[in-house]
Amino acid sequence: MAELAELEDQARRAGEEIGRAGTRDELERLRIQFLGRKSLLSEALGSIGSLPPEQRREAGAKLNVLKGGLERLLAERKATMEGAGAREGGLDVSLPGRAVPPGSAHPLTLVTRAVVEIFRGMGFEQVEGPEVETDYDNFTLLNTPPDHPARDMQDTFYLSKDLLLRTQTSAVWGHIMKGRKPPLRIVSPGRVFRRDAVDASHSPVFHQIEGLWVDESCAFSDLKGVLGAFLEQFFGAGTKSRFAPSYFPFTEPSAEVSIGCVSCGGTGCRTCSRTGWLEILGCGMVNPKVFDNVGYDRRKYRGFAFGMGVERLAMLKYGISDMRWFYENDLRVLAQVK
Repeated sequence: MAELAELEDQARRAGEEIGRAGTRDELERLRIQFLGRKSLLSEALGSIGSLPPEQRREAGAKLNVLKGGLERLLAERKATMEGAGAREGGLDVSLPGRAVPPGSAHPLTLVTRAVVEIFRGMGFEQVEGPEVETDYDNFTLLNTPPDHPARDMQDTFYLSKDLLLRTQTSAVWGHIMKGRKPPLRIVSPGRVFRRDAVDASHSPVFHQIEGLWVDESCAFSDLKGVLGAFLEQFFGAGTKSRFAPSYFPFTEPSAEVSIGCVSCGGTGCRTCSRTGWLEILGCGMVNPKVFDNVGYDRRKYRGFAFGMGVERLAMLKYGISDMRWFYENDLRVLAQVK
């Protein structure tokens, strides 16, 4: 084993060289030289067992002090280099760069874009409107008078007696229809607001996409064709769908559309409550009273409308079970969706 005085002298010289180290590579070279497996210090520590028992404890303690001192100097020098840099200007160009993760659009943005793009391919125009609406445009124009029970289904955030946060993007229809004459094909994505308690499937702020088609000859069969084509493009070829009677104040007749469960293929599972079907959107033929409210001739024009929740579509498409995950900004969740 090397003499203790020799090891102490080497440790002193090592400390001086570590203090002058200018790069991480140089620091690593010094660590290997003075603390590596073939260094004098490591060899000395490895040969302690050959010493007489009465000398081992004292020699081991002194060697561990030398080793600990060098490890501390290396760590301090490394921290100094990483914090302030070892070169002029405070930048050590030998340090590896920090990887910047690639950004991506939010899942709700991806779904909104995909849905709008599908309807654009069918000739629909994307339109948008204000999130603060009048009570008239949000409800009355759409055949929902003040005492109508449908208002109970949409517990509303009122800002004043006549102003509110819109509960549905179909409020955009009035702005468009009062300024244009048919034919119309529009699709309106956006945020809507309702007094819902926050849970896995509800939120006071969520997103909708609603569509409207008005001309002189459209029929319910056209509505079924448009929605059937949309569902196959969005969820994949062969997607099964079914229409069931429902109620909405601004459409008559009204229907709810369901698709074959994307989890079990229609055999029945927890996702679809063992029915094999998942409700996906609402639709129907535009109620003639809406045409009266915007000045369209109900004897000349017909129309159909549909609406869907973006969060619902995204949860089914990406297999996400809790809509709150869309708003918590957990990159582990968001990064899985491309």
